[in-house]
Amino acid sequence: MDLERRTVLAAMIASALPWDSALAEEARVAEVQTYAAVAMQLAARSVERAPDRQAARAQVLGMIGEVEGKIRSARIFIEQYGGHPVKLAVLPEYLFTSYPGRISIPDFARLAAFEMQGEEYEALGKVAQNLNLYLAGNAYEVDPNFPGLYFQASFLIAPSGEIVLRYRRLNSMFAPTPHDVWSKYLDVYGIDGVFPVARTEIGNMAAIASEEILYPEIARAHALRGAELFLHSSSEIGSPIDTNKAIARRARAFENMAYVVSANTAGIEGTSLPLASADGNSQVIDYKGRVLAESNSGETFTAFAEIDLGALRHARRTPGMTNYLARQRLELFAAAYGTVRHPADGMLDGGTVKVPGRDYFKRVQEEVIERMAKDGLI
Repeated sequence: MDLERRTVLAAMIASALPWDSALAEEARVAEVQTYAAVAMQLAARSVERAPDRQAARAQVLGMIGEVEGKIRSARIFIEQYGGHPVKLAVLPEYLFTSYPGRISIPDFARLAAFEMQGEEYEALGKVAQNLNLYLAGNAYEVDPNFPGLYFQASFLIAPSGEIVLRYRRLNSMFAPTPHDVWSKYLDVYGIDGVFPVARTEIGNMAAIASEEILYPEIARAHALRGAELFLHSSSEIGSPIDTNKAIARRARAFENMAYVVSANTAGIEGTSLPLASADGNSQVIDYKGRVLAESNSGETFTAFAEIDLGALRHARRTPGMTNYLARQRLELFAAAYGTVRHPADGMLDGGTVKVPGRDYFKRVQEEVIERMAKDGLI
């Protein structure tokens, strides 16, 4: 029987069958293309020695060009090695500027923070366009709605060059967060701006910044809003011994049935710290908590693996003891989570932003500890 006759016969048979929505959904899930994701383990470069913002920006833009070349070379190897197209690259935490250290909040904002529509994001958008992939990373940025402050932002840029996800870190020891200006932040961005999920053709993606992987509530909130992949930009101690973050990454993956693509720095250049103090162990972890790939130390692309969204979505739709999302009874915990420990709006005064000194963060934590002790909780 020739191809045309077989096609016609198949269509006639199909038209006689009743429509089965479950089977149709299974077919849709199965159609999702497997692709490769890579956690680019690269050395962060501090701008703290730059004399002014112009010099800092020139350094950042130059580094963005270097990163494009490294991703392009990595993509060629990965696609030749495994045969699947590289559609997602994740960059480490604060790759282009490093962290503020003891620089004051206003001074670091002026020196190093990206503008929301600034040259740095424009250059990163061109990288995503030139490489035809989704590019995730992390940077400090200023927001005209909150003058004097900066936020640590994780971003996802589509192959079109458009920023499709902007997540501001919610739990930080030494930096402003949306929670510190909570009332105004919700007025400006709403809850969708607090826990954003980018729905793309390669999956639903959310960002988790650095040590936030240690806080299960952040990952859970994103998963409950549909996230299938966690983009984890980090700068942390790498070790052959399991670190807290290494353990947490695997836990966040299996308890939320989500992939984790975690890119660590390969050291931090331009500071007084020994270079390799935050280096190694970038990972790709699947939705069962299995480490699919892990880097050693130094600059490398070797944390890459295949992302099988079809399998993940099938698992999420299958009843069973391992379907942790479907078995959640969230209302059980509402009362316990309603107890305030770390107060909101600490950087607002009558709706106006107040810029704190560096000692503010430790003082607030001391007050929280004191209240917990007084309540007999610790």
